[in-house]
Amino acid sequence: MDLISIARRYRNVKRILIFTFLLIIILYICLIINKCSESSKKEKIYQSYQEIYDSLNNNDKKQEEEQKDELPSHKVISNKEQWLIDIENIYKSEEKRVFLTFDDGPSKKVTPLILDLLQQENIKATFFVLGSRVELNPDLVKRAYDEGHYIANHGYSHSYSKIYASVDTVLDEYYNTESAIRIAIGNDQYTSLLFRFPGGSSGGKYKELKRQAEEKLKENNIAYVDWNVLTGDSEGGKKTVQQLVSRFKETIGTKNSIVILMHDAGDKMTTYEALPQIIQSLRDNGYEFKNFYDLIK
Repeated sequence: MDLISIARRYRNVKRILIFTFLLIIILYICLIINKCSESSKKEKIYQSYQEIYDSLNNNDKKQEEEQKDELPSHKVISNKEQWLIDIENIYKSEEKRVFLTFDDGPSKKVTPLILDLLQQENIKATFFVLGSRVELNPDLVKRAYDEGHYIANHGYSHSYSKIYASVDTVLDEYYNTESAIRIAIGNDQYTSLLFRFPGGSSGGKYKELKRQAEEKLKENNIAYVDWNVLTGDSEGGKKTVQQLVSRFKETIGTKNSIVILMHDAGDKMTTYEALPQIIQSLRDNGYEFKNFYDLIK
């Protein structure tokens, strides 16, 4: 092989090596660019996921705050002695105020309608519930509680022979109902400290036993309250709406502080139907709606 051929072959090999080297560099650069691009894409994807997560998290926090704002701030009775005094003096007030109270519920038929109406009217009432009905309708008790109504105690059975068998049975019915309320509302610390005797606290066959039970309740810091106005929805026989409204107007007289007795048992549909007229009459006469939370200092 002559020198010219050797020189040509050398130049060809050199070109191949240079070309190969350049190709390797180009491939390496492409690989780096590709990795950078993938990293950038991953970063963008991560940022996108992070933005979605942050958005969802902020929405959850916002919803939690909104729910907290919507939930009523139930008060705790810390000064039980003052509580007993305030309940005893419930009818003594210079301001015109009204406590709407409903006994014997809750019931699936009537209680939801009354709750809907009270919500529309922005009124907080007091429900004297029966423990046996609380166990049947815990969701309604929970709803009333969550909407800011006072859940008070009307005994467990509403059977006079059972509840008034002795002073101890009165207390048993009270505490059994308190237990049912706690389970229904999901608050094992709740205590109503407010009782309404079935049939009222005075008179009747069990007058003396009720008097003894009153003293026992007070010893346990449990107040009791009756009423000074009623609609007659439990006075026997089926009443018309107009009869209930007329009875209400008859018993209210010129009283300033009034506690109205009504019922939300399943057979008291006319109570619900009369309620709008009763509410309007109270507003027209300058009464302010209260529930028993308003007495807690």
